[in-house]
Amino acid sequence: MAVVKTMAEMTAAGQKPEIVFWVGCAGSYDARAQRVTQAIAKILHEVGVSFAILGSEEACTGDPARRAGNEFVFQMTALQNIEVLNMYEVKKMVTACPHCFNTIKNEYPALGGNYDIVHHTQLLKELIDSGKLKVDGGAFAGKKITYHDSCYLGRVNNEYLAPREVIASLDADLSELKRSKKTGLCCGAGGAQMFKEDEPGDKRINIERIEEVIDSGADIVAANCPFCITMLGDGLKAKEKQDDIMVYDISELIIQSNKW
Repeated sequence: MAVVKTMAEMTAAGQKPEIVFWVGCAGSYDARAQRVTQAIAKILHEVGVSFAILGSEEACTGDPARRAGNEFVFQMTALQNIEVLNMYEVKKMVTACPHCFNTIKNEYPALGGNYDIVHHTQLLKELIDSGKLKVDGGAFAGKKITYHDSCYLGRVNNEYLAPREVIASLDADLSELKRSKKTGLCCGAGGAQMFKEDEPGDKRINIERIEEVIDSGADIVAANCPFCITMLGDGLKAKEKQDDIMVYDISELIIQSNKW
């Protein structure tokens, strides 16, 4: 894979990327989410989109802190990020994390951070529609794929179409879950739940969700969020179905379809 440049490196060379890839904490440090980061970077390289990352200058967006009620930490980290982004005069951004997407899109403007940020599934749809990204859907012919709506892309930001249109380009059989789109079920990690112990209850939310995936008869469950991928994977392990149903980010499906 080609070398991914940082904004600092591009600026020093007098260059300006088309788009800044906001990697996020999960995409930087979680081994499973790193594979999604690599998939997106590979796609952008393959289609010729000039991009850069912030690298060590990128901090957590502050989303988990705000959801957990620590407004001070949220504003401190958010203002730090905004200062860096504004210093580089960043305009357009893409991220693979719906939590980062929501925070930067809807919450940073109040603090002076105004950016055109898209979720990676929206960018993939844009690239397919423009003809820049060609998809060989034959790799998934005969496969049954179901799609899990992440809360922060779906119900919070009302984006249901882009991920489904990208999946539709794969020539697979897209099967909707019993609860989808506006009635979709959370994976159980939202609202900073990813970082705290379970609350008392009869069943973990991710187990209930994965039971719906199993009932759909799907071979693959597609997701668009690193938290969802973790929770769905854990649910499959708990049900001993990890060898029967695969969990992939939509960008990974594109990579597989093109055999890159």
